Amino acid sequence: MMWRRPRPRDPEIAPDEIFLDAANTPSFDRARFEGRLERPLGETAFAFLSIALVFAFILLLGQAWNLQVRQGSAYAAQSERNSLSSQVIFTNRGVITDVNGVVLVGNETASEGRVERVYAAPGFGVLLGHVSYPKKDASGNYYDTLITGLAGIEASFNEMLAGENGTILIERDALGEVHSQGIINPPINGTDLALSIDSRAQEALYDAVSSLADQVPFLGGAGILMDASTGAVRALVSYPEYDPNVLSGGGPAETIAAYNASSRKPYLNRAVSGLYAPGSIVKPFEATGALTDGTITPSVTVNSTGSISVPNPYDPSRPTVFKDWRALGVLDLREAIAWSSDIYFYAVGGGLGNVRGLGIERLAYWYRAFGLESPTGIELPSESAGFIPTPAWKETTYDEIWRIGDTYHTAIGQYAMQVTPIAVARAVAAIANGGKLVKPTLLKDAQLSGESLTVDADALRVVREGMRLAVTLGTASGLASLEGIVHAAAKTGTAQTGAKNEYYNSWAVGFFPYEDPKYVFMVVMERGPAGNPTGGVYIVQQFLTALSQAAPEYFD
Repeated sequence: MMWRRPRPRDPEIAPDEIFLDAANTPSFDRARFEGRLERPLGETAFAFLSIALVFAFILLLGQAWNLQVRQGSAYAAQSERNSLSSQVIFTNRGVITDVNGVVLVGNETASEGRVERVYAAPGFGVLLGHVSYPKKDASGNYYDTLITGLAGIEASFNEMLAGENGTILIERDALGEVHSQGIINPPINGTDLALSIDSRAQEALYDAVSSLADQVPFLGGAGILMDASTGAVRALVSYPEYDPNVLSGGGPAETIAAYNASSRKPYLNRAVSGLYAPGSIVKPFEATGALTDGTITPSVTVNSTGSISVPNPYDPSRPTVFKDWRALGVLDLREAIAWSSDIYFYAVGGGLGNVRGLGIERLAYWYRAFGLESPTGIELPSESAGFIPTPAWKETTYDEIWRIGDTYHTAIGQYAMQVTPIAVARAVAAIANGGKLVKPTLLKDAQLSGESLTVDADALRVVREGMRLAVTLGTASGLASLEGIVHAAAKTGTAQTGAKNEYYNSWAVGFFPYEDPKYVFMVVMERGPAGNPTGGVYIVQQFLTALSQAAPEYFD
């Protein structure tokens, strides 16, 4: 076993073991580190240090409360915003052009990259329609990012025109500075749309309709120019109209308020949604049916003495009198069309003397065959359907039997009969093109659609000759001034309206050129004062004169 040697004690005394007396401090040389090595802090220093620590702790605690409690939600939201956010990239809606490429509806960039529509005006309002724009909430955030078509072409082709908005992802710091951004969904522009409308024809027809409507005045009016063979609509006018730029933009407020308060119904597209008593413009369709059925021949004559009298079975002393618009004398079918004899067509529709007449069932059949009671399918919203009165309808509606007078009135386009202007244009096209009931279209280069009527070709020829005679010597002689420009064929119509027949609707329909029909025209002026001599024929004359100057190729 080994013994551990004891370690000798160091005789030296370590400096930190030296306890100095405060009284001896002056005897030491401090430059040589003699004297006290430590000096205790006083009570005052400890007090200040404690107060400082407590104060700092209170500040930190208060700031923590402020950040976590008082402003916690705001900072949390800001924190989210400071990370990643998405922003919509607005697409360009499809441009709408006329048949020649003239822009009718374009786009322009507004604030925040939003796209706004720019519409050709005036004259195109109810045809083109209007849109609603993206909408923001009270915080300035978009809750609706779409441009949506609300009327007219904009509504009918909304899906095609709309396109798809894109999305961009943005990274920001707490100060709102953008660190990075990138498109994650690129916008897809809407598809452009080319119409069959010719802006030159549209403007000329609108000027003619609007000028006379305000001058007479008429409550309103509508006009159509259509290709007789294809149904391509070159002009479709409704007056009065609204400005799509105003409705889409939401102002001026007073203008929109005036639209809403107007009794002239500027929102109504009269050309496709308006319903009117047609008056004498139905006579060519009636004559075609009667000739095809063999109930009359072109040479059958009727003597128009100014009125006819039908016995009253309930009171023989009070016969029912049916008047013509004037005593026209002896007329054959062509002359009856040219001079629009009511008595002749009382006979054609309901029978008179030696003329057997169609009767209400066949009369209604032929009106329907020419499409007067059916929507045409034109690419516009809210197209109305016409109405042909029948005995069953009268019995159901009024609990009354059908009388011969009801047939007479229906035979001249009165009583409860109603048609739309676009349906009339289609029916006139069938007279002009040889019996094809084409589908009207607003699209450029649309595929031909329609059906052939079972009508006699000679019947159509005779009716066209009667309509030509109306221009050369009959009720449409106001168009004779166009003979140096084009040979037209036409038919006029006047339908009385109002509780006391104090108003009337004025129609003028027809086609040109007569020798080889290419275009159909239709004008109706609504609710003018009775006795006014100026109406549809005057508008057609003004329109075709202006068109011959703006677009002479229509008359080649």
